[in-house]
This record gives sequence, structure tokens and C-alpha cells, in this order.
Amino acid sequence: MNAHPRSNGYSLRHSDRLFIGGEWRSPKQGGQIDIVSPSDEVIAECVAAATAEDIDLAVHAAREAFDNGPWPRMSPAERAGKLRHIAQLLRKRLRETAWATSLEMGAPLTVSTAVATRAAALFDDYADVLEAYPIEDVRRRSNGEHVVVVSEPVGVVAAIVPWNGPALLAALKVAPALAAGCTVILKPAPETPLDSFLLAECIEAAGLPAGVFNMVVADREASDQLIRHAQVDKISFTGSTVVGKHILEVAAHRVARVSLELGGKSAAVVLDDADPSEVVAKLAGEVTMNTGQVCAALTRAIVPRARIAEYGELLADSVARVKVGDPFEEGTQMGPLAMGRQLARVEAYIRKGQDDGATLVRGGKRPTHLNRGFYIEPTVFTDVDPGMTIAREEIFGPVASIIGHDGPEDALRIANDSAYGLHGAVFTRDIDTAYTMARRIRTGNVGLNVRVIDWNMPFGGFKESGLGREGGVEGFRQYLEIKSIYVAQPPSALVAKA
Repeated sequence: MNAHPRSNGYSLRHSDRLFIGGEWRSPKQGGQIDIVSPSDEVIAECVAAATAEDIDLAVHAAREAFDNGPWPRMSPAERAGKLRHIAQLLRKRLRETAWATSLEMGAPLTVSTAVATRAAALFDDYADVLEAYPIEDVRRRSNGEHVVVVSEPVGVVAAIVPWNGPALLAALKVAPALAAGCTVILKPAPETPLDSFLLAECIEAAGLPAGVFNMVVADREASDQLIRHAQVDKISFTGSTVVGKHILEVAAHRVARVSLELGGKSAAVVLDDADPSEVVAKLAGEVTMNTGQVCAALTRAIVPRARIAEYGELLADSVARVKVGDPFEEGTQMGPLAMGRQLARVEAYIRKGQDDGATLVRGGKRPTHLNRGFYIEPTVFTDVDPGMTIAREEIFGPVASIIGHDGPEDALRIANDSAYGLHGAVFTRDIDTAYTMARRIRTGNVGLNVRVIDWNMPFGGFKESGLGREGGVEGFRQYLEIKSIYVAQPPSALVAKA
């Protein structure tokens, strides 16, 4: 295969192999997966494809490393040192990670660089969390004796990440899991594995014990072997709600631990006193950020009914000024969708919105200046009924639905009338009103006049948006089991904590 003209922005030493048990191994059946660049529809790379046999080898390596290796028994300071070394190595390869991400999934290079920067920082963040966390918490009982509440690693972790922000989402799982003392099998999406190869190379260079971290790329069938494997203690998944439900059903049979960060259909509740220009400035970014492929994006704008047309026109004008194009070209603000099937999905939703009677104000088609790649214009619908498909299902593309409300109570009703509950925002000049309404919105995150995600804080959803939290100390706790050890007196090493 001829090299893609942009494959010179990164270097993978072993793209034809899998990282298992501390070694780069050829897949047992020699399979490969083609990585298609969404900006030009040309194959960018061929990578090794794991089969069920390779999955077994990875799980067994992680199991051996957990049960008999030193990693879970290292001191917090020792593990934290390794995490900081990984962060340092990732920063040295920051440009490569960003370049590979833009090539494999189409995000503008500026966005990929910011994401790669945050991904590296997460390893430092979780080193800090680990060193501050009360792993052994000595408590006094009512009878005067003591109990040591110990936080221990959950075990072998299957970390499964999607294609829409792979470098960051991998770090959100791998960093806290390693900090906790777990061993990990990272399974990136088969469409976007390039940054995971770079992560594996950095972890290898950091000198973690063999089997502590493993990385396999696999299709759906082989991936199912991973979640069904009896020796996997914990599954951490980010992706669609449909797949999340499947994982939950599979895990239930052996009571495997599960954390799920799933879909969203987040609402921006806009009150009468909000400044339309300020609201639209924020909403335009929600429509176009990462080409709308953001689970937490505010894709439902719930505005005063009398101002639907005003908000529609302002938002349409704003997204029309967004530069759509080549993710490597300076000034590009929105690249292509990540895959051809995602483009087909978004186009189908746009047709459904029109068929159901929503008003297409802007977009809905391929940009006229781009005849190759999986591009779609930023799209704005008004006159969207809350019951319409485009108002209820996650589109995962640059499509906004503007819905009318008849006052704050009606706006809350519409916002909560969703199977999802991942994020939300309240736009108003009154902070007390905003806080009161935020408490009543059934979501895991709410912003005042903005959508905020701070990965030093817990992130996750209510309802069908998932289970558990990622980010911050809450994200660390997802990889721990709690053990209570009852003692008359604390052991000598813990006397000072009593």
C-alpha cells in the first residue's frame, strides 16, 4: 500500500502488531484493518486486527500481571511516578498524537492538539489523586475497636473507547485504572486506533511491568469476546447507549463491574431574560465542535416560543460563518464526520426532520466546495416538536433542534422528557433562577450560560446516559473495591492514622 500523503506527521513502530504482555506481537491470524482518513476517503494506515485468540492472550497477560505481578502491590508513590513518566513521554509525542487523531477521525488539528494535551495531563492528574487518596482509612467502631477500610484495585479492566475523541477517552480510563493498581486491556475503536498505538509505545517506554497494559484493535465480534471473558473483572465503556445496554446484559451474568458513559441529547434551556447574541455564540460551538460528534453537546435549544424564528436566524447566521474544510488547513473550524456510515446516518436524520415537519433553516447538505470526504454543513432546524425523532434521538452530527417553550416550567418539562440525562445548561441572567432550575434538570452535569466539562470533576449521566462517573476522584473510585478489615487495634504501620 502506498503511504498516505499525510502519514508523515507521526511514526508507529509496530502498526502491524498488538501490544500484549509487554511485547509487540503479530496477530495470530495475520489480519489487518484499514484506517480510512475521513477528509479524503483514502486509506491512511493498515493496523493489526485481533481475533478471539489474541483477546484471550491479552486477558491472560493482564490476569497474570494482576494476580502475580508487582503492579498492584507497589506503593502509591511508585505507581504515581510511573504515571508521571507516561505523561512526560506523551508530551514529547504530542504533535504526533494530534496529527494521527486528525488523520484518523477528521478533527481540526487545533482541536486534536488540545485533546492530546489534556490526555497527557490526565496521567499527572491521577498521579496526584492517587497520592492524596486514603487507601487505608482507619476508623474507630462504637465498641472502641477499629476497622481499616481499604481501597483495593478492582482487577483486570477492559477499557473500550469510541472513535469521536479517542486519545482523551483512552486516557480517562487507562490513567485512573493504572493509578488504582489495575491491569488494563485497551480496546480502541477499529476506525481510530492510531493514537492508541502511540499511547502503547509511551507506556512501553515508561517501563511498566509486562502485562500491566495491553492494547488490541478488534472488530465487533472479537471485541465481544473481551466483554464476555470470565477473567475480566471490570468493563469501562464509552459509546452508544445500544452497545452499553448489551455490555450491561453480558456483565450481569458474572456480576462484572461496569461503568458506562453513553449517549446524550442535552438541552439548553433559554429563558426570556437571556441575551440572544450570547446564547447563540455558545450554541454555534455546540453545533460545530468536533463536527457535532460530542455526546454532551447541547443539541436541543429550548427557547421562548415567541422567539423561535429569532434564535433560528441568529444561529443559522452564526454557523454559516464557520469554516468547514480540511482538518490540517489553518483556520479550519469544522472537519468531516469520522466515517462514511456516520455521514449517511446524519443525512438520514436530516431527511427525517424535514419529513416530520421541522423547518430547515440552514445546512443539510454537503458543502459545495468539498467533493471528497465525509463532510456535511452545520444544520439548524426550527419549529421542532419535542416528540420528533430529531428532538429525541442522538444524531451525533452538526445538527441543532430549536424547540419552543411556554415558560420555565414548560421548559423544564421538555428538557426532562428524554431518555438521556448527560449534560445541560440554563441561559439566564439570574444566577439563583439558574441554580434552582439546574437542580431540577435530570442530568449529570449542568452549566450556567455555558456547557462545561472539567476532567478534574466528575462527569457522567442519569438515565440511559450511563452508569458511574469519569474524571476527578470519582473517576478513580470506579477502579476500586472496598474491603473492611476488623481489628482490635490498628496494625503498627497505621497507628498514626487511627
